[in-house]
Amino acid sequence: MQLRASLAALCAALCANAYAEGPIIIKFSHVVAMDTPKGQAAQRFKQLAEQATHGRVKVDIYPNSQLYKDKEELEALQLGLVHMLAPSLAKFGPLGVKEFEAFDLPYIFPSKTALYNVTEGEIGKGMLKKLEAKGITGLAFWDNGFKLMSANKPLHTPADFKGLKMRIQSSTVLDAQMRALGASPRVLAFSDVYRALQTGVVDGTENPPSNMYTQKMYEVQRHVTVSNHGYLGYAVIVNKKFWDGLPGDIRNALEKAMKDATTFEKAIAQRDNDAALEAIKKTGKTTVYALSVKEQAEWRRALLPVQREMEGRIGKDLISAINKEAAK
Repeated sequence: MQLRASLAALCAALCANAYAEGPIIIKFSHVVAMDTPKGQAAQRFKQLAEQATHGRVKVDIYPNSQLYKDKEELEALQLGLVHMLAPSLAKFGPLGVKEFEAFDLPYIFPSKTALYNVTEGEIGKGMLKKLEAKGITGLAFWDNGFKLMSANKPLHTPADFKGLKMRIQSSTVLDAQMRALGASPRVLAFSDVYRALQTGVVDGTENPPSNMYTQKMYEVQRHVTVSNHGYLGYAVIVNKKFWDGLPGDIRNALEKAMKDATTFEKAIAQRDNDAALEAIKKTGKTTVYALSVKEQAEWRRALLPVQREMEGRIGKDLISAINKEAAK
């Protein structure tokens, strides 16, 4: 604890000196490739932020886990070792903000419209606000997409998952999801997934198409199922002490740049996922299968009980409010 306090104090002192000497450096770290929707949006934010502040801010982006892996990056942000992240929403449960695990619930968002009703409304604002107690300021929700399932065998029914070792992010909900399907969940850092699939440490995983394509997971997964069973999104966050310490005009300019970058990110997310799925098909290395209406109903029956199972952890009222908002 003393080390953390000392590092935080050192960061504050360095930040104060940086404001005086300029430019202000924002270290933006993330774990995916630059050509994913998140990677492209980070680049767009850099461009907009530097333009809007006339060079008073410089955004340094570190993609593909160059600085920190999944489990490390949030602590690095809290310590002030990096300033900005865009972690997947599943990362906040282990941090102690369990409400974010609602985004991992299977089949809770029937469409992007339903999703945006939540993230852009009062529920989303309230969830970002809860991060402040952890020394984090939430700036925006970024989108990726609905997830595929992949393995080296066809996955058409829940019974097909029996006995498979499936990689997940660290999430109690995703753990319950895989167990509901009869699989054995394995938590791995995103940067380790390709190798784990290649060597058989895990048999399969779940991802939006853009992540699967840019990480070349299709090279080591013979079968993909377009299940749209779950959602993967991100929250763009900053170290609260760093953010609050910025000059007001700089912070206002960065908020506008983030708003514009978020609009851009949402516009490209679905486009890039659709293109990635087509690209995976064209490789000929992976068979892509879309669930029939009957099969999807069977998946829903198997997975919907996870919502009830997680009520005590996430909050029954919150799950109910999300379902109500998503149904509009």
